[in-house]
Amino acid sequence: MQNTKKHHDELIIMGVDPGTIVMGFGIIKVSGSRVKLLLTDHLMLSKYDAHALRLKKIFERSIQLIETYLPDEIALEAPFYGKNVQSMLKLGRAQGVVMAAALSRDIPVVEYSPKKVKMAITGNGNASKEQVAGMLKTLLQLNAMSVKLDESDALAVAMCHYYNRNNIQSGQSYSGWKAFVKKNPGRIK
Repeated sequence: MQNTKKHHDELIIMGVDPGTIVMGFGIIKVSGSRVKLLLTDHLMLSKYDAHALRLKKIFERSIQLIETYLPDEIALEAPFYGKNVQSMLKLGRAQGVVMAAALSRDIPVVEYSPKKVKMAITGNGNASKEQVAGMLKTLLQLNAMSVKLDESDALAVAMCHYYNRNNIQSGQSYSGWKAFVKKNPGRIK
């Protein structure tokens, strides 16, 4: 059984790289100015044909990680605007499922654009996934560890939030469903 009592200066951040084929997760623990990697993980969804079943698996894994690691805050990579509307819709649904899991446990959610995440980690908003992964290995001293790109992307989102959490206006922050609805009236019908 996990100790649910945290020191007042500890913070656990769960970063998520939403996807409907592969979903990446990264969890860090911040103690003062020290950052420790708790988990990198991914969820392979390609084996499930039905989109609804993929969303269910995303929700279940998100809740499992939330209940295991008790994150104080969850940071998501916001969907980027591409040419394929169907892909955007599916990605938005995946992101929404993670948001629902977090908000159902009253965990604040923050979104960051892919450019903002890359800029926070590498100093270059156009950095490649490999460059981001390489910088994370240096920052977190993960030299011997092999991390998939979806996992390093999620870890980058968590680290981006750590770097920007005192300047939240850079992302969209929601402390619960009421806050989400208030900030997004056009998204609720």
